[in-house]
Amino acid sequence: MSNYQIANVGEMDKLSQHIFKIEGTPLSIPGKIFLSNLVKLNSMEISLNTALAGTGMDFFHKHKDHEEVYIFISGNGEMSIDDETFQIKEGSIVNVKPEAKRSWWNTGNTELRYIVIQAPQDGIKASGIEDGEIVEGKVPWHQ
Repeated sequence: MSNYQIANVGEMDKLSQHIFKIEGTPLSIPGKIFLSNLVKLNSMEISLNTALAGTGMDFFHKHKDHEEVYIFISGNGEMSIDDETFQIKEGSIVNVKPEAKRSWWNTGNTELRYIVIQAPQDGIKASGIEDGEIVEGKVPWHQ
């Protein structure tokens, strides 16, 4: 396993049992789990998130260096970036630059589930498949 790490965070419909506590503050965020420590990430951060109906991020935040991509998997809500508020739903993908203040809220009656990927702005060296290459070997499921 020197070239990969495996972790299991449990069933996605039980994600709300995870609570992220923000060190040095009384704030905590239910339904949020960061993956960098679990799978030893060193060039990005990924979090799995769920907001119960009628809940969301109760404060704005921004970043010093990381842009974020929000990938909404299920549910409905609103996102506010700087002075604009817009609808988000399953399939919405939002890229937010580090300096933008952001927050979001679940406006639906089911959980709002989403993945957030953070990486240093301007850190990617190749896009799409430019960094990939096909290597020799037979995959075990192909006869």
